[in-house]
Amino acid sequence: MNKKPSESPVARKGSFLRTVRAVAWSLIGLRKGSEYQQDVEKLNPLHIIGVGLFAVFLLVLGLIGLVNWIV
Repeated sequence: MNKKPSESPVARKGSFLRTVRAVAWSLIGLRKGSEYQQDVEKLNPLHIIGVGLFAVFLLVLGLIGLVNWIV
């Protein structure tokens, strides 16, 4: 079971901005198949999970703030 260096999450060199952009587009639901494949190859899954959880947390806080502002 030989793994290529690109298959290891540690060896992936995705930038933080690219991770944030990928998560944002995924939350909106607009992703191209080719960009998804690039993200799969380059981004670290643990970074995606962390940024995704933080984005959902911000979304919930924003919705709570919006409801409190309206009511």
